Amino acid sequence: MTTLLTNILLPVALAAVAIVLLLGLLNMMRGGSPNVSQRLMRMRVLLQFVAIVLAMVAVWAMGRQ
Repeated sequence: MTTLLTNILLPVALAAVAIVLLLGLLNMMRGGSPNVSQRLMRMRVLLQFVAIVLAMVAVWAMGRQ
């Protein structure tokens, strides 16, 4: 379980956060819709929450071994 968390799920979650962050920055630099920026910001916050939860579960699982 720890291997799955640390080697697959956590990097995927971090990559998703980075991609959404970059999409938001590109949208702002192009002068895109504020509604799209707001939606991307909300998605980024949600993905950051998921990434933090996964990191904490991985730390907890590594401590149980």
